[in-house]
Amino acid sequence: MTVITRFAPSPTGFLHIGGARTALFNWLYARHHGGTFRLRIEDTDRVRSTEAAIEAILDGLRWLGLDWDDETVFQFARAGRHAEVANAMLAAGKAYYCYCTPEELEQMREAARAAGKPVRYDGRWRDRDPKEAPAGVKPVIRLKAPTIGETVVHDEVQGEVRVGNEQLDDMVLLRGDGTPTYMLSVVVDDHDMSITHVIRGDDHLTNTFRQKQIYQAMGWDCPSFAHIPLIHGADGAKLSKRHGALGVDAYRELGYLPAALRNYLLRLGWSHGDDEIISTEQAVKWFDLGNVGRSASRFDYAKLDNLNGHYIREADDRELAVDAAARLGVAGDEAATERLVKGMAGLKARAKTLKELAENAAFYVAERPLPMTDKAKALLTPEAVALLQELMPNFTALPDWQAAQIEDAVRQFIENKGVKLGQVAQPLRAALTGSATSPGLFEVIEVLGRKESLERLNDCCQ
Repeated sequence: MTVITRFAPSPTGFLHIGGARTALFNWLYARHHGGTFRLRIEDTDRVRSTEAAIEAILDGLRWLGLDWDDETVFQFARAGRHAEVANAMLAAGKAYYCYCTPEELEQMREAARAAGKPVRYDGRWRDRDPKEAPAGVKPVIRLKAPTIGETVVHDEVQGEVRVGNEQLDDMVLLRGDGTPTYMLSVVVDDHDMSITHVIRGDDHLTNTFRQKQIYQAMGWDCPSFAHIPLIHGADGAKLSKRHGALGVDAYRELGYLPAALRNYLLRLGWSHGDDEIISTEQAVKWFDLGNVGRSASRFDYAKLDNLNGHYIREADDRELAVDAAARLGVAGDEAATERLVKGMAGLKARAKTLKELAENAAFYVAERPLPMTDKAKALLTPEAVALLQELMPNFTALPDWQAAQIEDAVRQFIENKGVKLGQVAQPLRAALTGSATSPGLFEVIEVLGRKESLERLNDCCQ
């Protein structure tokens, strides 16, 4: 059997972090088994579905590196096929017309609440003759669900899960206006797309019992189900925006690398021994559903930051420099980009995100005169500026502009002056970077180059 999985988001908003993990798990499972990963956009909510949301989902998947196979399926375009299946069940006696009015349904709900019972349709049109239908009521088509026994799901994560059929009612398949319901559309699409494994959040588990009844009514083979526990915040509460429930595009803007986010999402609910840093190649090789946990995972920004820092340190310096240049508004400036490339080794060792990396690198491409932090200004006392004025000829006389030679010149200067290194190095850093902190000072001076360094010193010494 060829494994075929799918990711089926609703385009009513961004690709959120939980959806991204679901997509990742489906992608990995398909790639691990040499199968197919398909994408379906469930755009049947015509009021809330937008083209912008569809594009955000597609862009988010591409950025994450989750390529899908075959053409994207749009659920709304298949409404005719969904209705065809509902009518086939009707013709086979597996479904029936229900002529309940909205008032009757509301009375049914109120009676159930008053009796302390679950709100369910009572099946009153299940065996009635349509000739008894009231005038002017457009009927819905309901599934004639089994009323005795159990519906059992053998879930690859949750284990065997069962529900008594008396707890389920005859769900609507086709509305009075002829539009299909979500439950019907999902089943028909998964069947027609030959989906073998449905991997999704465990908030869909209750839907699965109803969907399985549609498969059975149609005599179709049921896919294998795997319901993944949801992601919670670090405090154990349901994940919300304050925990990190942002769109994938927001994580991109914040400066997380796709490889780091893939790795982090993989470890939210799945494990491989004690391994924490897992490359995509390793993930494809190792991933299976047996190691998906049953309890909710917790989103932790600190762990994501640390993991992202690792991937930044492993990343190509030029790629990081190009990203930083774009964030700093100097994209396309070759001189600025080259300076960032040269300084990247010192910069990336200190950064947890690309945004932080760019902020730390800003001094390399800043226009003169440099903006100064308050701490930097405090270091540039009259006495410190006087020392820098005396130091400048030593820099001017250097035959080679290399970090080692620059350091030798500074150390020789402080020895001759009888001062401590900090008395020169700290104001020197402030003058050249506009900050009290930076990568290694002598590396910074080399990267800035002779001309820029001397001009920045001159700005402070005037």
